[in-house]
Amino acid sequence: MTDYFSRCRALAIVLAALIGFVGGAAQVAAQNVQEPAPEMSGPVNENDPYENWNRKVYTFNETIDNWFLRPVAKTYRTVMPGFADRAVTNVFNNLSEVRNFANSLFQLKGEAAVVAAGRFTYNTVFGLGGLIDVATAFELPERPEDFGQTLGYWGVESGPYLMLPLLGPSNPRDFVGLSTDFWVIPSAWDAVEEPEVYFARALQIVDKRADLIPAEGFMSGDGYTFVRNAYLQRREYLINDGKTTSDPFAEDDDDLMLEDF
Repeated sequence: MTDYFSRCRALAIVLAALIGFVGGAAQVAAQNVQEPAPEMSGPVNENDPYENWNRKVYTFNETIDNWFLRPVAKTYRTVMPGFADRAVTNVFNNLSEVRNFANSLFQLKGEAAVVAAGRFTYNTVFGLGGLIDVATAFELPERPEDFGQTLGYWGVESGPYLMLPLLGPSNPRDFVGLSTDFWVIPSAWDAVEEPEVYFARALQIVDKRADLIPAEGFMSGDGYTFVRNAYLQRREYLINDGKTTSDPFAEDDDDLMLEDF
């Protein structure tokens, strides 16, 4: 039974992290940014030393999405009423507020911690368990914080860009952060009992992927380059609380617009 639980929990973290992979690419694609295809025969980019490996993993992840996740998400989007889809998304967003609260404290961001606590309280009590996002109406917008951001806040370098199987875009710092968020930091997910927690995680992924389908049409150019740039700029944006600096991958100063994340 212990081995079974360990395998299921490992599967849960893989599925949860897949949200970041799909979300990071498709959400930025919604901003309609165009990226030129890279010169495949050129020298290896020093900021992406494992590009050859990363591209192979990217193709693997894309294949899984095209043949499994996307068809399921399209079916979900077809049969799910709009109000119910929004309610499901709100519930999962509400569960992440405990993580936001903890990492805000780790970064000594008192105001952000208060906002996260307030959002969780308002949405849980007055939003029918999180089905309705009443906190935003009270001018308490979400401030996402994770342990990868916490490490970056305290000066830990990101390391080389990595495209991980199933987990998607990452780097050593963010992978450690993801593992810490899942295994160490208390979460509202801890209150969800087995086996319901595994079904809930699967629903979370399908719901997120379905919400991103409308953005697919805006993604153009070389897919790998687009996802890489989107991920790195988004992480920089989050770590610096919206204050972006120079991006080693941006070309011609065409920065991705990240204010809506």
